[in-house]
Amino acid sequence: MSELKKLASGLGETLQRRGWMVATAESCTGGWIAKCITDIAGSSAWFDRGFVCYSNAAKQEMLGVDAAMLDAEGAVSEATAVAMVHGALKHCPADIAVAVSGIAGPGGGSPDKPVGTVCFAWATRDGLLRAATVLFEGNRETVRQRAVVHALEGLLDAGKA
Repeated sequence: MSELKKLASGLGETLQRRGWMVATAESCTGGWIAKCITDIAGSSAWFDRGFVCYSNAAKQEMLGVDAAMLDAEGAVSEATAVAMVHGALKHCPADIAVAVSGIAGPGGGSPDKPVGTVCFAWATRDGLLRAATVLFEGNRETVRQRAVVHALEGLLDAGKA
């Protein structure tokens, strides 16, 4: 079993035990987290929906991310990931959510935010909030895949908390 399938299956088992539903808010991963979850048979019992918000306009329209905060912090920031995860929970009945925004490359990086910078946020309806920024090495595909793994690991951890 692949690492992604194993993580998604474990997440499903954890969420089903709690009677929880999950939502995803994805930018640089483009729906890959939701795809991994829905690859698991029966995931409709614990997956509510995925928001793919690649543009800043989509983040604002679909999740209610504040334009001024985006201008100040940038799309790739923990503040944006936190706003995205809160927006996901606000716009659906899920109990837990993850948000991901990053620079997968090959272009788009800067000295402050090099290619491979990915920001994450995990939140639960009962108040847990975690955020992290990780710098992944590798090409676009590798950065995105590692971001999906990290997002699923964080969901699994938050679902057990």
